[in-house]
Amino acid sequence: MILYKMKEIAETYLDCPVEDAVVTVPAYFNDAQRRATIDACEIAGLNVLCIMDEPTAAAVAYGFDKISTDSAGKNVFIFDLGGGTFDVSLLFVKNGRFEVKAVAGDTHLGGEDFDNRLMNYLIDEFKNKYNKDIRNNQRALRTLRSACEQAKRNLSSLAQTVVNVESLYEGIDFCHHINRCQFEDLNMDLFTKCIDLVDKCLKDASIDKECVDVVVLVGGSTRIPKVKELLSKYFDGKQLSKGINPDEAVAYGATVQAAKLSGQESREIEDLELINVTPLSLGIEVVGDVMSVVIPRNTRIPTKQEKVFTTSRDNATSVIFSVFQGERVQTKDNYFLGKFTLSGFAPAPRGVPNFDVCFDINANGILNVSAQDRTSGLNNKLTVWNEEAMLNDEAIEKIISNAERYRTKDEECRRKYEAKNSLERYVYRVRNAIRDKTITNTVTLEDAIQKTLIWLEDNKFPDVSESKSRMEELKRMCALIDHD
Repeated sequence: MILYKMKEIAETYLDCPVEDAVVTVPAYFNDAQRRATIDACEIAGLNVLCIMDEPTAAAVAYGFDKISTDSAGKNVFIFDLGGGTFDVSLLFVKNGRFEVKAVAGDTHLGGEDFDNRLMNYLIDEFKNKYNKDIRNNQRALRTLRSACEQAKRNLSSLAQTVVNVESLYEGIDFCHHINRCQFEDLNMDLFTKCIDLVDKCLKDASIDKECVDVVVLVGGSTRIPKVKELLSKYFDGKQLSKGINPDEAVAYGATVQAAKLSGQESREIEDLELINVTPLSLGIEVVGDVMSVVIPRNTRIPTKQEKVFTTSRDNATSVIFSVFQGERVQTKDNYFLGKFTLSGFAPAPRGVPNFDVCFDINANGILNVSAQDRTSGLNNKLTVWNEEAMLNDEAIEKIISNAERYRTKDEECRRKYEAKNSLERYVYRVRNAIRDKTITNTVTLEDAIQKTLIWLEDNKFPDVSESKSRMEELKRMCALIDHD
């Protein structure tokens, strides 16, 4: 196990037991992935003091001895392109305070993907030359992948290199020349994707690229010349910071945080303060399979936020709270995290019971959800842990890109839902007033209410204009009848 081996190495170097650790994860890790990381550490015999986002750790590594005591403050952009993941973050650093403004990334984009592009190209070249396909031979693939990784490294400093593998397949030696331009062409769409995520992060933070003071490179894949060229061009020729070792920056930042948490005495460490954000919105499913957001994306953490919900049917004595994560209006387009039931409260008309739902995210980004009935005090809670809810490698980036692609459609859907919901609330309010006999002479109105309820049942997302028209007609009818 990797974590156990790392613990063993640290104990050998320090010549003492290591029990506590600050652990870094990609900024775009979701709740389940963070919990899985904590569990893996516990299995390895490590107590996790803190889960730290990798870009934040890198910012600490850069800013700890440079700008952390700058009273004016600086906007620091972290570009973290590693072997398997890509993260970008914008932080505002001032007087030892590291505040994350926005994050973006892809949990399945990194150096391994560049290796795979080169490897697939060479597999085709081998097949064209020898009429043999090695795709199903695991030994040959491992050998070729290793050679491709080395070639990628060579091309960071050389204009061309040679991929030379002895006895690659069925005794055939394979030798192929590859130059930097070819490598860049094979991966240009992936490089461009990195820059697109940079742009997205800045837009989420509502900051122009001209306002970024420092761009810090983190991760071994930032050594690729084309990546640096495209990034510098995006920032209008800004000099990229290379003052820290990109392979060690994250570990260094985690070490600084560990020193603070372990109580080491130092003015710089004592003043260190980290403020992170949650990468995706969190909410509850409501009528119409719509996600009602409780905590929006890029909200500072730790955070605790509440929202009031109610029942969607008459005389309900239980309600299910389904928790989702994502940026789309309808829950079917988001990711299910878990659900819990609150039951045993007194039956009442639809919309009368009120439930305070609280979303609590701790400093490690771990989510707890609770709900309480205001009248009875009954409560229940959910600690989100659902292995099936773990996002796959490309899921988080798809969440964001789909949200952008369908923004107009989602806004229209939201307007339809809100108009329908307003009409529905009004209908039930009038119906309850009729039942309570606070309004009289209501035969015609009751008929209109019944027809409206049937219409609401038959139309999931009616046009806004039609919902508003029916609302105005009901209001007109109410104005014409007697009120006690």
